[in-house]
Amino acid sequence: MESFTSNSRNFWSFLLNRKAVWIALFVFAFAGCNDDAAEEEQEAKVQDQEQSDVLKDILEKDKLIALTDNSATSYFIYRGQPMGYEYELLDLFAKYLDVDLEIKVVDNIDALLDSLETGKGHIAAANLTVTSSRKNRFLFSEPHLRTKQVLVQKMPDNFRRLTRNQVERDLIRDPVELANETVYVRTGTSFYDRLVNLSDEIGDTIHVGELAGVVEADSILSMVSSGQIKYSIEDENVARFFQPFYPNVDIQTSISFSQNIAWALPKNGNNLLDTVNKWITAEQSTSDYAYIYNKYFKWSKKSRQAESNYSLKGGGMISPYDNMIKQYANKIDWDWPLLASVVKQESNFDPNIKSWAGAVGLMQVLPATAIQYGVDSHQLALPEPNIFAGTQYMDWIENYWSRELDDTTDVLKFTLASYNVGLGHVKDARRLAKKYDKDPDKWDNNVASMLLKKSNPEYYQDEVVLHGYCRGVEPYNYVKSIYSHYDHYSNFMEEK
Repeated sequence: MESFTSNSRNFWSFLLNRKAVWIALFVFAFAGCNDDAAEEEQEAKVQDQEQSDVLKDILEKDKLIALTDNSATSYFIYRGQPMGYEYELLDLFAKYLDVDLEIKVVDNIDALLDSLETGKGHIAAANLTVTSSRKNRFLFSEPHLRTKQVLVQKMPDNFRRLTRNQVERDLIRDPVELANETVYVRTGTSFYDRLVNLSDEIGDTIHVGELAGVVEADSILSMVSSGQIKYSIEDENVARFFQPFYPNVDIQTSISFSQNIAWALPKNGNNLLDTVNKWITAEQSTSDYAYIYNKYFKWSKKSRQAESNYSLKGGGMISPYDNMIKQYANKIDWDWPLLASVVKQESNFDPNIKSWAGAVGLMQVLPATAIQYGVDSHQLALPEPNIFAGTQYMDWIENYWSRELDDTTDVLKFTLASYNVGLGHVKDARRLAKKYDKDPDKWDNNVASMLLKKSNPEYYQDEVVLHGYCRGVEPYNYVKSIYSHYDHYSNFMEEK
């Protein structure tokens, strides 16, 4: 019995000791769980704090830093004024927040999204399509517009002489017909992903030709128009912006369903996202939003071709504003038919015309320019105040180039180009001319040729360029057209 009792006590003592160990382990584990829970709670608090940091940072710095690309739909400079669909929306949003807007231009979509991810901006706005892969990296706002991807293809060479049915037979209208064709798209865009998916959908191969991510939509339509490439893909809203400049390019074939275009935000930007979404939802029902959308995607960029009632041979007058033009040409020491040629090119002598960019009247003066000469937006619609403001601005530009150049003909050509596209872009072209061993003081075949290249990212992203992208073909043709008008008007005056 003693042996049994002794053994029993030892057994229970062993169990009690084991129980103590298990209790200790349980307490330790429970404490560890509590520590883990506390740690998770602390992490959640930190994350919550981070979530508010993007909006908080904007408000504390009194500045919204927006990342965008230098393009004709996102952000560009026109006659010294910042413009672009994305820019104008961002500007409205910054005003809503009552903060300043800082624009940072990034070369291509890949680099732009990387910059947002690494904290170099608060928001990215560059006609960004919302895709699953992008949503894994970023938050996206409510869409500010919807678009679809379209095939960019060249019309038949003689399309103007063909019937509609004949033209249609030469164009692709069903994406299945892209089998074994090569379609060129920019790297880093959603167009590449769409082509991969489309190849799978049609059960055949579509060859993908890659273009540098910095190539602008304008350049792509130009390449298709000239036959340099056969097919490409572009967002419909952007393609419609440029298509009027390339009438032999067709953009009617859809290759995707509607897709959302939105702003991208960092993953820690939930509070900013809520603010953006509330603003977008309210803004889309306003006249401001409708105006901005129509300005870039609905209104034609082509100049009006209204018929003039004035004939040099018939009535002996250039326009109903000849006396006024003579008066103000004299004040800036210009030959009046030259100033008439400018008015002809700008407005075709229509005082009621307003450009897509907001330029007004006979000399297509921007309100921001006119106000510098004491002419407000209401007066600007009237012929005489418009010509006054336009000639004052022209005279200021000419005085600048007179100090820079010796040849009076080049002074005039530089002045006309600057009036059309802005002084900054012409100065950029001059710096490019110097860099590429051309004469920076000569217009023809020198600065003019470099201005033509300013729609090419190789040139507008050059380190010597300060004002970015512009459609250099427009000021180039502008100068040529004015000289053509001037020759005709001068010939008539000599006959008189």
